[in-house]
Amino acid sequence: MPFSPTLPRLIADDPELAPFNAQITDRLYRWRGMMHYVNKNNGSLYNFAELHKYLGLHYSAEHKGWFYREWAPNAFALYLTGDFNWWDRESHPLHPNDKNVWEIFLDDATYGQTFVHGSLFKVVVHSRTLTSERLPAFAARVVQNEQTKDFSAQVWKSEPYDWKFISPAAEEIKEVYIYEGHTGMAQETYGVGTYREFADNILPRIKEGGYTVVQLMAVQEHPYYGSYGYHVSNFFAPSSRFGTPEDLKYLVDTAHGLGLAIIMDLVHSHSVKNINEGLNMFDGSGDQYFYPGERGDHPAWDSKVFNYGKWEVQQFLLSNVRYWLEEFRFDGFRFDGITSMLYENHGLNMDFTGLPDYFSPNTNAEAVLYLQMANKLTHTILKHGITVAEDVSGMPGLCRPEDDGGVGFDFRLGMGLPDYWIKLIETKADEDWDMGELWGTLINRRRSEKTIAYVESHDQALVGDQTIAFRLMKTAMYTDMDKGAQNLVIDRGMALHKMIRLITLSVGGEAWLNFMGNEFGHPDWIDFPRDGNNWSFQYARRQWSLADNPFLRYGALADFDSAMLHVSKAGEWLSSHDIQLVTVDNYNKIIAYMRAGMLFVFNFHPSASFTDYGLQLNEPASYKIILDTDAPKFSGYSRINADLEYFTDANGLIKVYSPSRTGLVFNKVKP
Repeated sequence: MPFSPTLPRLIADDPELAPFNAQITDRLYRWRGMMHYVNKNNGSLYNFAELHKYLGLHYSAEHKGWFYREWAPNAFALYLTGDFNWWDRESHPLHPNDKNVWEIFLDDATYGQTFVHGSLFKVVVHSRTLTSERLPAFAARVVQNEQTKDFSAQVWKSEPYDWKFISPAAEEIKEVYIYEGHTGMAQETYGVGTYREFADNILPRIKEGGYTVVQLMAVQEHPYYGSYGYHVSNFFAPSSRFGTPEDLKYLVDTAHGLGLAIIMDLVHSHSVKNINEGLNMFDGSGDQYFYPGERGDHPAWDSKVFNYGKWEVQQFLLSNVRYWLEEFRFDGFRFDGITSMLYENHGLNMDFTGLPDYFSPNTNAEAVLYLQMANKLTHTILKHGITVAEDVSGMPGLCRPEDDGGVGFDFRLGMGLPDYWIKLIETKADEDWDMGELWGTLINRRRSEKTIAYVESHDQALVGDQTIAFRLMKTAMYTDMDKGAQNLVIDRGMALHKMIRLITLSVGGEAWLNFMGNEFGHPDWIDFPRDGNNWSFQYARRQWSLADNPFLRYGALADFDSAMLHVSKAGEWLSSHDIQLVTVDNYNKIIAYMRAGMLFVFNFHPSASFTDYGLQLNEPASYKIILDTDAPKFSGYSRINADLEYFTDANGLIKVYSPSRTGLVFNKVKP
């Protein structure tokens, strides 16, 4: 496709970016040039991303046997070893084929009884720098020996999965409410939860709570459980610690049957540096998959950085995108840690205070191009697939189309929101909260790009940190969450927990995210079994019984969260881009605004209530309360009569009762 020198639409829509026309135009030029190259040489981006169908282990019905192929350009010998040949490291050599790929074929006539479903194998790689037993780069199944803790690839030839349900992402999901979950820690029992347990026990809770999208963490195989799944070793292997590939497909299929879309955390920002389990030094060189030298080392994460400008690496990663979408029918991805990808210094020690920070030599143009291709491929395979950018820098254009000069994501995480709430709660007394600052923070985003609002994700629940509920209520959560107990700390925490979530959802973005358990104020942090805690599962689980116990207040928070989502979906809050501020009253700690035709009134004052608080609206109308954080079913004080109808006068002035520490949502009854 020839390059057009016209002004990129990204700049046309946002003239503030005009000083960076050269950089954005160069980005657009790279994108169009790459698509031209790919289409010319591979026919399409889709065809370019099919390396996983050739490399790795594949059974050929035509040839009646197994082909195993590996790309290792700097190796001088490879051997297949496994239980089929008693782990002999020299008996089964691979040979270079006409595509400069190492290859071996095991026919059924000879190996039909020894190289079978469930067999374990590795590849021995000889290079000038080292000889090592490796897991295949495209291994689709990796298991760990419980005694030796050693990992091996496993032959996996099961019957094709019988998919029963169509994904709701086949049609556009209008309202995106994401429930972030981790399979292993989703059960209340001590131990590692399974895909099937998550499907049977957790997905119904997610559906009942009103969420529309599940974000599944820690899917790709990772050798260390405590890494939360973010130090990936085997990019094409679903983690076997949670079950089989069929179990994962059952989870996805069950989600679809419940009308839930399901996306996965995709970690392409780095790779585990382990040599035995991962890709590091696979063919003896340090730059087969990663940038050479220090550029290939991530100084903060102790991991390896992919070489996004190398076409073999692009094919590897893009094939990984296609693999998860097609083989397991995921509906999209949350791309983890892309700030690290976007900048040569990984965004470390940067405040990102001005536009020059985004368009400088520090920007990794190769990574930007890769992310453009990954987004384009996702939406080629699944028109209404969902892609989410986890970027703390706020780079302009992330959620704009590639042909506009953007990167192509559907949503970006509003990562400044949880940081703001934590800072506010921890550093200022309630009476010192600045309503203008709060409002400005909630609406501070690029309106041409969709933002996912959230108060806390798994990041804020990790050991060493605290959830919002715990920050508000501290250790009183362990003693006074009984409905019969009287504790002002609990009362304050319950009220603010509901208000904070409601105002953030209704103002902070065009989608919503919650980490499992936070909807009911789960009291504990997350700490995976490790040497420092005597390998305990105490904090690597979710205590659902707290929310289910009718004598505790946790259930009231869960009920409010569900009511909030159902009212939001019914009113299509997130689809409405028209947010109109009615008042910011810092003296009385009142914020009021309109969205989706509804009136929202928040009173953050710790003690003052107002019986006839006047709000100037645009038109004569009457309103009724449809959501009240103070309602008794949400463990509130029940200070408001929900049956009352509030009328504006001829000038559009409405007077409402606004008790302290409450959030109210009014729906228009009569125009």
